[in-house]
Amino acid sequence: MKRQAIFSCLTCTPDGNAGVCTACSLSCHDGHEIVELWTKRNFRCDCGNSKFGEFFCKLFPKKDIENVENAYNHNFKGSYCTCGRPYPDPEAEEQVEMIQCCICEDWFHEEHIGLESSDEVPRDEEGEPLYEDFICQVCSVVCSFLTLYPQTIWAAARQRDATTATNGKNVVEDTPSACGSSEKLENSICSFESPTVNCAVATGSGTVSAGKGKLVGENSDKNTDSNQCIQVAGPNTGCVLGVDLVVALPVLEKSKPLFLSKNWRDVLCRCEKCSNFCTQKGIGFLLDKEDSIAEYEKMAKQKRDEKLQQQEGVELNFLNKLGHVEKMEILNGIADMKNEIHSFLESFDPSKPITSDDVHQVFENLAKKRRRNL
Repeated sequence: MKRQAIFSCLTCTPDGNAGVCTACSLSCHDGHEIVELWTKRNFRCDCGNSKFGEFFCKLFPKKDIENVENAYNHNFKGSYCTCGRPYPDPEAEEQVEMIQCCICEDWFHEEHIGLESSDEVPRDEEGEPLYEDFICQVCSVVCSFLTLYPQTIWAAARQRDATTATNGKNVVEDTPSACGSSEKLENSICSFESPTVNCAVATGSGTVSAGKGKLVGENSDKNTDSNQCIQVAGPNTGCVLGVDLVVALPVLEKSKPLFLSKNWRDVLCRCEKCSNFCTQKGIGFLLDKEDSIAEYEKMAKQKRDEKLQQQEGVELNFLNKLGHVEKMEILNGIADMKNEIHSFLESFDPSKPITSDDVHQVFENLAKKRRRNL
């Protein structure tokens, strides 16, 4: 399974060195101290393996002694962010939203991700995030190669045109790689100040840079500038970057958190050299579309919809097997219930709480009406 919801049982593994799936958290660890970790990639349930001593999994007793490919961090102990605080934090006056890094999968408070202000987090006017993925300060170092891609992969706080001052020139003759409009190239080292980059591809005579572009957020499909060198990369296409990342990898002078826009992974180069580079750096999962949280949620929604359709099909089959009289009784019962609840809400004082007596009264009224109809 590419990604699944994972929990840590501190009752069974207080050292926080194991994780269990949703089914085991409910069946095997009911009543235990459980920490919800949201989702983890390529994680196998540890329930009942050697980390749990004599405790056996009720669902699948025979398991590997240890899942050597599982990755663990301090989240499994119930602590998050660089501050190491729990969530919810019992000492906090207000529980604030946290952001998960798509590389290390740790969770961070906005005030601890390395920004001067939380206003720098890309959000729309209603406060909804404009980014699809977030990369923390530490992980941004290994992801410095992303600065070579078009600026369309970056999410911006507000969508607006961003022009780069190039003195009317679009060609940089002496640099084999591209830095952002607010970056400086010194001795082939990118000094990173902002995740805003020029769209550049290597050519035989130098590096051609498209000076115009748009900073885009999550709803950026229709805002793509036609002058930008965007292409959906695939394993059979040539290198999108045109550079060997092993020898021409940008070095970030100052690491900053990165916010990536919708479908940014589709732009990543999947040629053999770039794929091998990502695998060597331990981030090959970025090239797997099913790895993203967005794809995980999309697949989960599809499964829920399929189950609902199946359930509706079962209900329809049940109704189809009934005679006309039975069908009418069920439909009339539903209509009576709807009308009774509607009448109750119309006459009820909204400033008062609904009590169990009120609910009982609704059902008594329904029973009286049914007896009158008999």
